[in-house]
Amino acid sequence: MLSLLLADVAIAKLGAALGAGLAVIGAGIGLGKIGGSAMEAMSRQPEKLNDLRMSMIIAAALVEGVALFAVIIALLAIVM
Repeated sequence: MLSLLLADVAIAKLGAALGAGLAVIGAGIGLGKIGGSAMEAMSRQPEKLNDLRMSMIIAAALVEGVALFAVIIALLAIVM
């Protein structure tokens, strides 16, 4: 009975670790797309540089915030 309980805990920790990894990978892809699109837009319309930069920073902060939230939830699942 104890071995089944330990196996369930191990599977839960594995799932939490995979979830944290996927969150970080997704955030990296999202940040790359944001940066690439912003650079392309800046090269097409250099006069909009400041507006695009501000929008890019806000979007990147939101993506990182969601990724950090997901990683913290996964770490809490590992610890508890």
